[in-house]
Amino acid sequence: MAKRQSTRDYIKDTLIERILSGAYPPGERLVELQIAQELGTSQGPVREALRDLEALGLVESESYRGTRVRQFSEQEIEESYQVRSVLEQLAAELAAPRLKDNTAMLDEEVTAFMAAARAKDVKKYSSHDMDFHRKIVDASGNQLLSTMWNSVVLESKFRFTLIHRIGEDELENLAAAHVPILDALRAGNGKEAGELARNLICTFHSRKLSAPKS
Repeated sequence: MAKRQSTRDYIKDTLIERILSGAYPPGERLVELQIAQELGTSQGPVREALRDLEALGLVESESYRGTRVRQFSEQEIEESYQVRSVLEQLAAELAAPRLKDNTAMLDEEVTAFMAAARAKDVKKYSSHDMDFHRKIVDASGNQLLSTMWNSVVLESKFRFTLIHRIGEDELENLAAAHVPILDALRAGNGKEAGELARNLICTFHSRKLSAPKS
């Protein structure tokens, strides 16, 4: 049975969608009472959801100014992908022996995000792409590496990058760039898989931010 989504998670997901779509632009003030009335709930779960968004780095709260949508800086985005590229290179190297001839779970994610790329569905693409990389990290067997990766790689920030740095028209190229990584892991070639993983991140995620499409 699927786990029922809590009110807090529903509000959080709704606000994330609005921030990433540009409905709530950087600097926009998010008022608890207004959001609660709009979504037909009390202020309690809205307050909790806003705390979650602050932990994700999507909003910031200041005394007497309330909660506002944060602006991702070029430096913040660049630094996160510099760290991610190194972590994923190591993860792929460590995971390759465990994934040799055992990549069914990764095959499923590739099939799913390929379909999402063709449909230009950024949200679905992001979810399956993240799961692909997360499964490689988990397969590394290194808990510290996994903890560091999870602290650096937030899906909300990844989707922001997809929208503003890569764009939906490039999703198919990004998806296709994962296939050689999958092939190297299936062959148990950790060095090649690691280099490919790092190059993928450096190639697609080091682009400059672009203005969101109107």
